[in-house]
Amino acid sequence: MTEAAKTTIDQSEVDRFSAMAAEWWSPTGKFKPLHKFNPVRLAYIRDKAAENFSRNPKSAKPLEGLRVLDIGCGGGLLSEPVARMGADVVGADPSEKNIGIASTHAKASGVAVDYRAVTAEQLAEAGETFDIVLNMEVVEHVADVELFMNTCAGMVRPGGLMFVATINRTMKAAALAIFAAENVLRWLPRGTHQYEKLVRPEELEKPLTTNGFEIIDRTGVFFNPLANQWNLSKDMDVNYMLLAKRPA
Repeated sequence: MTEAAKTTIDQSEVDRFSAMAAEWWSPTGKFKPLHKFNPVRLAYIRDKAAENFSRNPKSAKPLEGLRVLDIGCGGGLLSEPVARMGADVVGADPSEKNIGIASTHAKASGVAVDYRAVTAEQLAEAGETFDIVLNMEVVEHVADVELFMNTCAGMVRPGGLMFVATINRTMKAAALAIFAAENVLRWLPRGTHQYEKLVRPEELEKPLTTNGFEIIDRTGVFFNPLANQWNLSKDMDVNYMLLAKRPA
């Protein structure tokens, strides 16, 4: 099978998230962990993007004029706040249900986001390009990580950035992000993550560097139960984020 004939879509994953679509914007529902995770990842995106594009991160719209792709956007939990920062956001997801929920919420909130029920491959084939690609909590749900990363990398403009957030494939992650989160704490529905589909940092860095990107930042993310919030950390054994730049 040629690369062009392959797909990054894992239909079982699309079906799983489509079935929960109505709960995307409930802070106490099945996506509660993402609501908790949003502040730390939004601050990271804002600060690193502002640094790269010579913006003031404390301004009202630090991402104004930048075109951003939120790939695998789900119900739009990232797309909306990024759009509020001034970015021209395309939120893409293969699930029609997710896009329907995201579009309805954005309209009710008065936020302009270009939501599309499309795949990364379809966007790439259409020649779409972006200053920033947000690849957040998606790679552990796709059918072909290398193809997905190559496809997303091809849509980043020269001088642009790709943010990637996911879960490491370690025994520590299996214990905390799967067993504890899904079976003990019940933060996530059982089956949300499969150990064999978790992705190690080097498995993301390889396709990025092959596509000419430079890895400019790596950070772990951990949950502090005392503060009831997520924070950046040097420990990348469980949740982590990578930042890569395509040279100008």
